[in-house]
Amino acid sequence: MNHFLLNKEKAALIIIDVQERLVPAMNQKDPVTANCLHLIEAAKLLNLPVIVTEQYPKGLGQTIKEIRDAVSIYKPMDKTTFDCCKGEGFLQTLSDLDRPQLILAGMETHVCVLQTCLSLLQKGYTIHLVSDAVCSRKKTDYLSAKELMRDAGAVITCTETVLFQLLEKAGTPAFKTISNRIK
Repeated sequence: MNHFLLNKEKAALIIIDVQERLVPAMNQKDPVTANCLHLIEAAKLLNLPVIVTEQYPKGLGQTIKEIRDAVSIYKPMDKTTFDCCKGEGFLQTLSDLDRPQLILAGMETHVCVLQTCLSLLQKGYTIHLVSDAVCSRKKTDYLSAKELMRDAGAVITCTETVLFQLLEKAGTPAFKTISNRIK
């Protein structure tokens, strides 16, 4: 049961490949972007590390401006592999963070997010896939990938569940900030 509960001291946020030339092809780009921004704001308020990845930025462009501007430090991890774990330095960065719970958001659900999730599960991480903060071009690809990740052991969750699990209680400055964002 413990793997269903997020702990702000043990969690990190990974935003996968929300890039300039990829985002326009996504049918859920607006809600996914908004939810990624909510997650980033919570991460900043609660001191969770945020890792941003970019798939072949030479061809797909940088992370979109909204996310670049939202993260405390924009230092994306470039990769050409679909699985972030096979990208240079990614696993070492995770190891250095010493955060066993990883919150995944980004694009595309059935490619980079899926392959990264499966590798991270295999390496013993607890994965919380934020279902309304990931997308694919086709709904069928998104749905089948989400089912596969659940079957593999990922916790399928949503943005507000993640936010309120991390916040833990009402009445704090962080709660007030997040509560105002999602109204």
